[in-house]
Amino acid sequence: MIPFSVLDLAPVVEGADVAQALSNSRDLAQNAERLGYRRFWLAEHHAMPGIASAATALTIMNAAAATNTIRVGAGGIMLPNHAPIIIAEQFGTLEALFPGRIDLGVGRAPGGDRVTMQALRRTLIGGEDRFPQDVLELQALLGPSAPGQVLRAVPGEGSNVPIWILGSSTFGAQLAGLLGLPFAFASHFAPAQMMEALAVYRGRFKPSEQLKEPYVMLGFNTFAAPTDEEGRLLSTSLMQAFASLRRGEPRRLQPPDPEFEQSLSVSERASLEAVLACSAIGSPRTVRRSLEAFIRRTGADELIIASHIFDHAARVRAYEITAQVRDELAAA
Repeated sequence: MIPFSVLDLAPVVEGADVAQALSNSRDLAQNAERLGYRRFWLAEHHAMPGIASAATALTIMNAAAATNTIRVGAGGIMLPNHAPIIIAEQFGTLEALFPGRIDLGVGRAPGGDRVTMQALRRTLIGGEDRFPQDVLELQALLGPSAPGQVLRAVPGEGSNVPIWILGSSTFGAQLAGLLGLPFAFASHFAPAQMMEALAVYRGRFKPSEQLKEPYVMLGFNTFAAPTDEEGRLLSTSLMQAFASLRRGEPRRLQPPDPEFEQSLSVSERASLEAVLACSAIGSPRTVRRSLEAFIRRTGADELIIASHIFDHAARVRAYEITAQVRDELAAA
């Protein structure tokens, strides 16, 4: 059976605060390790009242310090927001503190609105266009220093932190293939180009020192619960988050609302169904059926599971159920 990993957005829920979100993130990392997940990744998002992982390197440290064996990393760092040397120093430091456990996934999206992007970058000229060059620079800074090399990342150089390319389109797939890097696709919220991106990545892959064969990790949502009805109810928190974001009104993660789906227009319902196409919502049997079909259809090498659930205990339970399903599939 392919490995499963965890994607945590450190949700800030209605009625709580960032401190509680980070405490919950640390607890979820410990549970992910206990349940045999391979990685625990956090993602860079800015100006989102419901997400506490903006300072991603710090939230990675928060999780890594509370665990012992699970790999911890970024899913991902939005590289155009940062000078590559800063990321090399941050992740070189993390690798020194937690050797052999740090991953660095990088993407080219802003991770926030235009005003925040302007504040982060100071200029909007060429950020995404420089992404391939920034990845190459980051690779050089994390690799062994060369004789006469002027620019050096200390910490960072020689750490060889594994780099992943993240994407939600064919652009990242092409770059990951050409550079011979592992590819993580954001199918948990942007599934439209998933199959095309997989074909591009696998078709254009060139072996590298880091990776000899193509390796794909796909995002997948699970809202696992004892019953289909409860799983569906849990999923309405994420539905509300997507709806608020599309209206330009992001807010803290809201409690489940049994009436929410009935309040949607036909177009809103269709939009949410498209966004959540790569999801398993319901009982263990339903989750198993959805996961089996998804793995068979995509040939994924690994899944990274997002369970963006309001109640922390219910979120841990969802990962427990998903891990049980993973073990059943492995034994079948």
